[in-house]
Amino acid sequence: MLVWLVALCITILVVLIWPGSKYFGTKSKTDTLLQGFGISQQAAKEKTGRCVSEREGSDGTDDKPRTVALICKPSALANYLLKNCRTFSNFTPCFGWTWRASAFLQSVYEACWPYDSPVQFVRDNLQLSDEGLVALDWAVPSYQKRRRTSSHSTSPVLLIIPNSFGKITRNVLKLCETALSHGYLPAVFNRRSHNGTPLTTLKLQQFGDPTDLREAVRYIRYRQPAGRLYAVSESTGSGLLLSYLGECGSSSYVTAAVCLSPVFRCQSWFESGLCWPLQWALVLYQKICLSRYKTVLDETIQTDTLFSSCSLRSLEESLFCQSGLMSSASAAPSGSCSNTSGAWDTYWERNEPLRDVDEVAIPVLSVCAQDDPVRGDTQSTIPLELFETNPHFFLLLTESGGHCSFSTQPEESAFSAVGSAAVQNSATANRGTNWSHKALLEFFRATTDFFAAEERAKQLAVRRRGLGGGAGGRVFRHRSVSTCKRVPACSHNIHAIYNWQRSYTR
Repeated sequence: MLVWLVALCITILVVLIWPGSKYFGTKSKTDTLLQGFGISQQAAKEKTGRCVSEREGSDGTDDKPRTVALICKPSALANYLLKNCRTFSNFTPCFGWTWRASAFLQSVYEACWPYDSPVQFVRDNLQLSDEGLVALDWAVPSYQKRRRTSSHSTSPVLLIIPNSFGKITRNVLKLCETALSHGYLPAVFNRRSHNGTPLTTLKLQQFGDPTDLREAVRYIRYRQPAGRLYAVSESTGSGLLLSYLGECGSSSYVTAAVCLSPVFRCQSWFESGLCWPLQWALVLYQKICLSRYKTVLDETIQTDTLFSSCSLRSLEESLFCQSGLMSSASAAPSGSCSNTSGAWDTYWERNEPLRDVDEVAIPVLSVCAQDDPVRGDTQSTIPLELFETNPHFFLLLTESGGHCSFSTQPEESAFSAVGSAAVQNSATANRGTNWSHKALLEFFRATTDFFAAEERAKQLAVRRRGLGGGAGGRVFRHRSVSTCKRVPACSHNIHAIYNWQRSYTR
């Protein structure tokens, strides 16, 4: 009992002292954001070639500490993003004596606290080629009578990949709500056995195996062939999205993608482990979700080892690295440790998210916070060289924000500009709006506009060359009628691959 009282006292002290220490610590630093990487602002602009977006005062002087930076390889797209994405430089984190200034507390709040969302979901259960089941939850407004959208709709589709543990957080629900208000069709991807999806095979989806996601994307293209496809991943779910984009390359059918608080070096993340409260909670949650399948999983894995695991690594190792050792465990017990270590390394050779990163062919924005308590230390967990050398990757790094939270201060200028009634209306309209959600939607709009302008300029150049080529121009003008751009049809027989059922959830 005394131990619990001491732990409670320590927790209260952390809650009270941590926000104040963050407040007084960050206000006195003017360049702490990039100093975390051991570089200066001048080096960031001259030596490494990073594009940096910073918040400035109204008079143009840099009298406020840097709160967000866009780190990327200089390019035409990067310059366009810096010019047109105002949300990137409009991040005002919470400071002072408030619990939202604590990265740990705001991260736990976003992950665990319930959210009364006005969005409902319509589920599509997709039967895959190996008779396994994954689910797509399509978000629809609660007031909408018609539950299904037309297959001829040109509305863009937003594919949302939650964390690898299957927990639907406040962040995902609020993202669906915000996306609906901006004209998107949000669809949440649920892996096998996650979020109420039945487990019909003995196969569970490995951490970075994009096979199931690839078939889900094909189904989305079949259902909404005229709409653009965008993708957003949350937390450890970014490993699946990055693996898919790397393996598919230019055939991913995705226009642009965003990773919210991603974990890049996943093997080292599993090996180093989290602080014990977070690790204990995640391990317990996974055990509860897998306990309903204990009998059937006993045929392929050692369930006793699985449910006695105390860390994320041992749990992942029991699920995917022990099946080949069951038959030889009794024959060679002395070498089982070395064999297990070899199986663990082999597993991550196939599932590390950055294994095919050079094949990614679309713009990918990663939104990260320096004080992320889940990802860990910034210098060792963020591959900065990737964003400096690859023109497809952009890093939006904030000084604070926690894990998938990015809490911001209320806009005080609204109170002096408008009346109290207008303020209440604006607060109601922006209910639950997250800064990272504004940033990703603005990123999607900017990249789409940029490539549309590039395509128009290219077509104009081709047309000018055709008009100036005499007879060649006449041939070009004659053939342009039959070569109009059309929506590509699916090259496969969708009914031979999928059988889907419809049901209402949440």
